[in-house]
Amino acid sequence: MLIDTYGRVATDLRVSLTDKCNLRCTYCMPEEGLQWLAKPDLLTDDEIVRLVRIAVTLLGVRDVRFTGGEPLLRPGLVGIVERCAALAPRPKMSVTTNGIGLRRTAAALKTAGLDRVNVSLDTLRRDVFKTLTRRDRHQDVLDGLAAARAAGLTPVKVNTVLMPGLNDDEAPELLAWAVENGYELRFIEQMPLDAQHGWKREGMITAGDILQSLRTRFTLTEEGGEERGSAPAERWIVDGGPHRVGVIASVTRPFCSACDRTRLTADGQVRTCLFAREETDLRAALRSDATDQDIATLWKLAMWGKKAGSGLDDPLFLQPDRPMSAIGG
Repeated sequence: MLIDTYGRVATDLRVSLTDKCNLRCTYCMPEEGLQWLAKPDLLTDDEIVRLVRIAVTLLGVRDVRFTGGEPLLRPGLVGIVERCAALAPRPKMSVTTNGIGLRRTAAALKTAGLDRVNVSLDTLRRDVFKTLTRRDRHQDVLDGLAAARAAGLTPVKVNTVLMPGLNDDEAPELLAWAVENGYELRFIEQMPLDAQHGWKREGMITAGDILQSLRTRFTLTEEGGEERGSAPAERWIVDGGPHRVGVIASVTRPFCSACDRTRLTADGQVRTCLFAREETDLRAALRSDATDQDIATLWKLAMWGKKAGSGLDDPLFLQPDRPMSAIGG
């Protein structure tokens, strides 16, 4: 069991498969990209599967989310999913993706055992998409979403970040589109995880701003705390149901006290929090003579030291040295 000193138990594992991405979102990385991890530093497919197996069979993990960077850029993704689906107990598995590669991979991922996907899409406007991502791939994302829905990777969740002066007026339009297409929309407050360290709390589009905008067009009824559990999204029923919309307010309404996550970077480091400045190296143990039990013990010790919160409200808060693409969302 991955328990910390505050009694929280981590049952949800986020696994970054690569730090590379085929978009250049302004809130994530600079236009020229980043210095990517060298191939020998990345975990191999076998190492990833071994760590997931340890997490599931020895540490009580029940949910596995493959992230990046962009996980669909990982050549072995389908095989990794298939091997993890064969574990006993079988974890629930999902992927967080920008959706560009889903049209060609959704069916294969479903066959391999993937349960569902989260797709990042911040705008319905092609020109705004190009400005935000610095790539003209908007239709590819829409096609990927449709392919995921057709393959049965449901519920298909759409993650949206609103940025001042770019797409901050689109919340109602995005929700209407999600309802029409059967997607579950989740707005995420912009977090201080950009490689440029240019994030500022002032001017950020908050959960309150988002809800106020949505209520100009929809009636929202709060779902309630019991339904939420440890999920990061607060959810509202739209116009009496059955559709729902979520808001992940990591900055203004932190949910650290209910956090149930543990994270692995693409180079095999355990992170106890998105905003942690410390990591624990499992890759070195994997590449030595460490047993599964040795690795499990190292993982437990890392999680035991998890802090009470993200520290975002601390005046001395410092962003992690590693950006979102290296950490995994």
